[in-house]
Amino acid sequence: MKLSDIINRDLVCACGRTHRCDIKSVRVGQGVLAELPALTDAKSILLVSDQNTDALCADRVRTLLGDRIATHQLFRTGKELLVPDEAAVKAVEAQMTDKTDFILGIGSGVINDICKYVSYQHKITCGIIATAPSMDGFASSGAAMIFDGMKVTFTTHAPDLILGDTDILRTAPADMIAAGYADIIGKYSALNDWKLSQLINGEYLCPFVYDLVLDKTNEVRNLAPALVRREPAAIATLTEILIMIGVCLTLLSTTRPGSGSEHHLSHYFEITGLILDQPYFLHGTDVGYSTVVTAGMRERIRAMKAPEFHTVPAEKRLAAYRRIYRHCASEVAALQEQAGRYNKDTTPVYAEKWQEVVAILNECPTAKEIEQMLLDVHFDMSAFERMYGKERIADGMLWGKDLKDRYSVLWLYFDLFGGLDA
Repeated sequence: MKLSDIINRDLVCACGRTHRCDIKSVRVGQGVLAELPALTDAKSILLVSDQNTDALCADRVRTLLGDRIATHQLFRTGKELLVPDEAAVKAVEAQMTDKTDFILGIGSGVINDICKYVSYQHKITCGIIATAPSMDGFASSGAAMIFDGMKVTFTTHAPDLILGDTDILRTAPADMIAAGYADIIGKYSALNDWKLSQLINGEYLCPFVYDLVLDKTNEVRNLAPALVRREPAAIATLTEILIMIGVCLTLLSTTRPGSGSEHHLSHYFEITGLILDQPYFLHGTDVGYSTVVTAGMRERIRAMKAPEFHTVPAEKRLAAYRRIYRHCASEVAALQEQAGRYNKDTTPVYAEKWQEVVAILNECPTAKEIEQMLLDVHFDMSAFERMYGKERIADGMLWGKDLKDRYSVLWLYFDLFGGLDA
């Protein structure tokens, strides 16, 4: 399956739905930046970059596009991470004119999300020149933004243009390449959660997309040694698969095939980092570490001879929100009040389908297997606990789920152990 097989066409699927992803151009390979002028017919382009990504290729982009680049938003954050928040949106909007017809980002996840969000709000198109194979959101129609201190994924549109030149991508920092690899490894967890939710909640699952994402995850798993060596072919394959996963999310108009409990935990660490004004890892790095955690949670569940469910009083839950999420506690509480999941008793379903639940959990690799996959790209497994500490990690296992309205193994784990561990 190639990218060209699943973009710019109707896919009449065996699942009963017709899928479509309208990305016009995806180019990945050595020297493809030179093709940029022919890949967009925009006349008044707003270029967006930060001081790191700008240094990689912005001068060449300006040379290639000439006076078609009308304005430029250059984020200067120093050593701080660029945050896709209200201030970033306003900065980009301040560079727009009534003639702006295209927003072109140079960067990775955050730059891409900002460009998707602003272009969608202003009803114009966007594109991204990838500078690191660090995450799978290049082609997705979602934009993960942080508004009012909370991480919110907005439905926007996929870029019209995605360009990944391996001459640029292979120079990315090793931790960013490893983060992209780990983001894909996290699909073992996400897919497992998707199948579990289909069983427990009757959630829609597309077998075509499920199998495609699983196949590509297995393919990336075997790339680790070549990625460590920065082999151009491996970097290209990783980038293409990261883009393909994003296409799958756009095909279904949901992030479900690529985001489950491991992403909920990664969001938890990012949000609590912002709340506490403390550092956090790259998104894909957090996903990798969190995949080890969620695999361990599945193992603890599978080890039970018979499920015993426990409840947590509402006041105890709200107290946990206040302790962990501080000024954002009311937003978390409001989200869960609206979702209504705490008002649903799923224990009869669990009891009826317990053997099927265990069978699904058994399909996910073990924590030790996931850990070895990460070690293959030189993850420092001890760095995770040093960064966040045992208490914060334990809190995430119980309360990270509350940042989203989506079922995952985190809910099953909470129903079984929340009353004991909270």
